[in-house]
Amino acid sequence: MSQTTAVKRTIGSTVKAYVSLTKPRVMELLLVSTVPVMFLAQGGMPDLWLVVATVIGGAMSAGSAASFNMYIDRDMDAQMHRTENRPLVTGEITPRAALIFSWVLAVASTVWLWLTTNWLTTALSVAAIFFYVVIYTLILKRRTEQNIIWGGIAGCFPVVIGWSAVTEDLAWPAIVLFALVFLWTPAHYWPLSMKYRDDYSGADVPMLGVTRNASQVGLQVILYAWATVACSLLLIPVAGMGLVYTASALVFGGWFIYESHRLYDQAVRGSKPRPMRVFHASISYLTLIFLAVAIDPLLPF
Repeated sequence: MSQTTAVKRTIGSTVKAYVSLTKPRVMELLLVSTVPVMFLAQGGMPDLWLVVATVIGGAMSAGSAASFNMYIDRDMDAQMHRTENRPLVTGEITPRAALIFSWVLAVASTVWLWLTTNWLTTALSVAAIFFYVVIYTLILKRRTEQNIIWGGIAGCFPVVIGWSAVTEDLAWPAIVLFALVFLWTPAHYWPLSMKYRDDYSGADVPMLGVTRNASQVGLQVILYAWATVACSLLLIPVAGMGLVYTASALVFGGWFIYESHRLYDQAVRGSKPRPMRVFHASISYLTLIFLAVAIDPLLPF
C-alpha cells in the first residue's frame, strides 16, 4: 500500500469517526421534524434558503449535543455492546479532541442561526443543546427511570426551531407538535431499552427496561402511543389540517398503536417480545406524520 493511500485512509477514517460523534441517524430524525413544520408555518412552500440555513444550523446544533453526550458517556459506552465501537471507546478520537469538536459545533451553530434566521430560533437551538447535555445526560440519565421522559424534551426542540425560523414567534400548532414528539419519545425509546436491558443494567443506567419487567414496559408504551396519536389528532382543529394529514394521523396512528399492543401481548403471554419492531415502527410513524404535515399545506383539500 502506498503512503498516499495510507494517508487517504487515515483521513477518511478520522472524518468518519467525527461524523459518528454527531449521531447522524438521530440527527436525520430530528431534521425530519424541522423541515415539514416550516411548510406548515408558511402555509405552503417556505423560502428555500431559509430551509437550507435552518437545516445547516440545526444539524450542527444536534451534532454538538450528540458529541457532548458521547464525551460525557464514554465510560458507560465502554461497558455496553451497543456502543462499544463508538470512536471515544475505540480511541479513534481523544476525549480532548471530542470536547473541542463539541464546543466548535455549538458555537458555530449559534452564530450561524443568529446570522441566517432570528434570535428566537437561535435561543431555542442553544436551549436544545443545554437540555440534552445538562438536563438529560448529566442530571437525569444515570439517576432515574424517568430520564427519557423529561430528557426527551431536547428532541422536541427541532419542531419549534423550524416554526420560529419562519414566523419569528411560536403558536399553538408548534406547541401541539412539540407535545406530540414529547409523548412519542418514551414509546419510541423504551422498546430499545427492553432490547438492550442487559447492556443498560451492566452500565448501571436505570432505563425503564431495566427497572420494570417486560409487561410493565409494554403497558407504558401503549399508554404513550395512545397519547401520541390523540395529540396528533389535536392538530387537525388547531392548525386546520386537511384530508391528507387527517387520514395519515388515523391510519399510521392506528398502526403505531397496534404494534404497541402487540408488544404488550407478547410480554403478557410470556412469549419472547420483539421490541425492535415497535422501535422501528415508531420511527416510520413519526416520519410519515411529519411528511403529511409538509404535504397538507400544499394541497387545496
